[in-house]
Amino acid sequence: MRTSNRSKILEAAARVVQREGIRSFTYDAVAEEAGLTKGGLLYHFASREELVEAVHEHLAQEWEDAMIAALGKPDDTATPAERHAAYAKVNATGAKRAELLFIIEGSTSAQYSAQWETVMAKWAPPIPAADASEEDLERFIVRLASDGLWLFEAITHEHLDPALRHAVSERLARKITRNA
Repeated sequence: MRTSNRSKILEAAARVVQREGIRSFTYDAVAEEAGLTKGGLLYHFASREELVEAVHEHLAQEWEDAMIAALGKPDDTATPAERHAAYAKVNATGAKRAELLFIIEGSTSAQYSAQWETVMAKWAPPIPAADASEEDLERFIVRLASDGLWLFEAITHEHLDPALRHAVSERLARKITRNA
């Protein structure tokens, strides 16, 4: 299936931010990256705000799609522990710079953070109460570890060997399902 211009624009916007950071996220840069004119970009996104919101939606949906793929079955048939394990596995693949920058940028706006919060509510173990059970606390610790692994390469520029990353990912997922 041919990629629509809208999808091309969203993917191009993510590549621009991945490569050059959020400050370089302009109509001109995105249009050039997508191989379109600025007018072609404006046809699909009448304002920068509309484009920014669409990129947040696009990246959050890609993240959720990755978790559904890691789950290996329809997400509505999964237990919370299975969804949490898929979250840990996907986070172990590491953050793309664009995802990280958009999440940080989006945290200042309820409109932008809504996409990310919806995904988190469905897939990540919730923050436990102070008197949480051992299982709930263990799930949350695994969440923090997988979140840290997700950030690791993006903020340190160190690269984990894929076999090590896979081993850590599998161990985190096992800790969640073992405690379910």
